[in-house]
Amino acid sequence: MEAVNVAEEVGKVAEPIIAESQPSMQEVFTEEEISIPQVAPGTIVRGVLVKVADDEVLVDIGTKTEAVLHNRELHGLAREILNRYQVGDEIPVYVVRPESDTGHAVVSILRAQTEVDWDEMERLLQSQETFEVEVTDYNRGGAVARVNTLRGFIPLSHIDPERYRGNRRSAMAQALAEMVGQKVKVKVIEVDRRRGRLILSEKLAMEEWRREQKARLLRELEEGDICVGKVTGICDFGAFVDIGGAEGLIHISELSWTRVSHPGEVLKRGDEVEVYVLDVDRDRGRISLSLKRLQPEPWSTVEERYYVGQIIEGKVTKLTPFGAFVEVEPGIEGLLHISEISFKRINHPREVLQEGQTVRVQIVSLDPVHRRMGLSLKRVAEYEKSSPDWRRDYEEYVKAEETETGEAEAVVESDEASVTSAEEPATEVGPSDDAGVEPVEGE
Repeated sequence: MEAVNVAEEVGKVAEPIIAESQPSMQEVFTEEEISIPQVAPGTIVRGVLVKVADDEVLVDIGTKTEAVLHNRELHGLAREILNRYQVGDEIPVYVVRPESDTGHAVVSILRAQTEVDWDEMERLLQSQETFEVEVTDYNRGGAVARVNTLRGFIPLSHIDPERYRGNRRSAMAQALAEMVGQKVKVKVIEVDRRRGRLILSEKLAMEEWRREQKARLLRELEEGDICVGKVTGICDFGAFVDIGGAEGLIHISELSWTRVSHPGEVLKRGDEVEVYVLDVDRDRGRISLSLKRLQPEPWSTVEERYYVGQIIEGKVTKLTPFGAFVEVEPGIEGLLHISEISFKRINHPREVLQEGQTVRVQIVSLDPVHRRMGLSLKRVAEYEKSSPDWRRDYEEYVKAEETETGEAEAVVESDEASVTSAEEPATEVGPSDDAGVEPVEGE
């Protein structure tokens, strides 16, 4: 009886112990719900990319089941963003619905990235940092740029003026068209997330960039350096060249060894050129450049190609009252004096020559040190072929020379005679005079 009673007692004690050690199903579900994070619609959470397929994308955001990407984001820009990630990577997602009919949360990668981009634009507005965007389109008001998932706008007033400097306002459309597809530097000047408004400025970004580059170049550039630059402007006195953020001036006298009437004859806006640094004025912030210093100076080797008495061909470049300038090669001009143009007396070279005319001339003098070459047209034998009146002109010239020479000799002879008569005594004693004079006594 005692043994039975002990077993019964042991059973009575064990029952409540077993009951206490096994929680009820209601308690189990309550604990699970507490351990699962609660996601609210409109929030951005970070999940792990679990599956990427053409028809389905799954993201583990810690809920009972994986969240699915919204069907509309399986293609297009959202897909481009998704391609940056691999399975197992952490990715921010925007919760569209915490739970769908299938029990999965519905999330959006595009909306999450958009919110991240707006946050970044607000930060850049405060910091005024410069960054790059790609221009995708333009209209009458300005250029349209893509900033990740956002659409930014660069108004006309904030396009870099260097794009249309020297052109009429109507040329702005061409400048905008050329921007499409380019990456440009910009600053954020306005952000309105609610209205989806993002305004950018290329002008402010480039002004700051040029200041920094100019300061750097003024520190580093030295006379004699050789740089590659782009022609940004042409004016009457020279050309402006951007050599990497700072502009230098090529004076018209430094464009070419030949005579240049206007810089537009040598360069045009947009040309890429190699230039020689003539001077760097750090105090005034000016850089002087040269184009011709990178070309051989023609006069330094002129004696290797020309000599006095040589007959050469050249082109008349300029007519003046005292003669004509003839270009015999680029950078070498000689003077055809009016007295060496024709045997016939002329009042102005235009009576015989015209600008652009090709002539055969003879070199009568050569001075490389002072860059001078004297030329003659009338001394060239072939001048006879080009002038039907050459022999008549020549005979008249010789006759005039002989007449002038004869007159000069006659003047000299008369002068000499007058000088001689002035030195001689007024009367001379000759034999006839002696015969008529009686001798004096004592002689």
